[in-house]
Amino acid sequence: MTAARRLIVNADDFGFTRDVNEGIAEAHAKGILTATTLMANGTAFADAVRLAARYPELDIGCHLVLVGGDSLLPPYKPLPGSVPELLAAIATRRIRIYDELLEQVRRILKAGVAPTHLDTHKHTHLAPPVLDAVARLSREFDIRWVRRPFDLPLTAVRGEAPWLERTTSDGLRFIRARFMRVLTTHGCRTTDHFAGFQLTGRFRSQELATLFSALPEGLTEFMCHPGRCTSELRQAPTRLRASREEELAALTDPATREALRASGIALTRYRDL
Repeated sequence: MTAARRLIVNADDFGFTRDVNEGIAEAHAKGILTATTLMANGTAFADAVRLAARYPELDIGCHLVLVGGDSLLPPYKPLPGSVPELLAAIATRRIRIYDELLEQVRRILKAGVAPTHLDTHKHTHLAPPVLDAVARLSREFDIRWVRRPFDLPLTAVRGEAPWLERTTSDGLRFIRARFMRVLTTHGCRTTDHFAGFQLTGRFRSQELATLFSALPEGLTEFMCHPGRCTSELRQAPTRLRASREEELAALTDPATREALRASGIALTRYRDL
């Protein structure tokens, strides 16, 4: 195959901690990472903005957060600590979804960052009220690219994925029709394919080579979570710690870039589309 297969390699969690920021910058400077999404309420937000200015070729998007960290709205209380807690807050109308996400986009813009794409922490825009808010923000701020978090059904890659992750990925198919309809209604754009959900925290260079060889034609976003793991990350509320170092090693491995070249896949960014 030729460049008909295009790939955006996007790192989540820019701004989460300084060591995560360091790993994302390294994956871009020395590896195949082309994009990342920034957490406006991250404890290392200012550090991420500084790095974004240092690496102008790195696409920056908004990693919209409704789970974890503090709200950017007065009185700046903690956001729900898990997806079930968020769903309960939505059901009882204890969270102002649009207002919270609006403030996050505004903070990123005020920092001088021009976001090229939108996604959500923990894929919360799979919930219809969150998707409606994200699609509205996409239209209002002309940030047209929105993640479609439906993993590719790649048997060569998914064979080793845990049962729960495979089952969850399959189950998302049932909400895809409404999801895509909302994006279309609001004039949003999305990639043809998405990969990474089943590989989060468990890929090396060999798994990436397998993924590359199996990618279909069209534009794919590959989600990843590289980072350095120091005492800062070890103390942070996340399940992804040492695995971020392993993902960073895979993304910067020369064998990974060679596998990409051998597969005839062209790296790209949202701003280039």
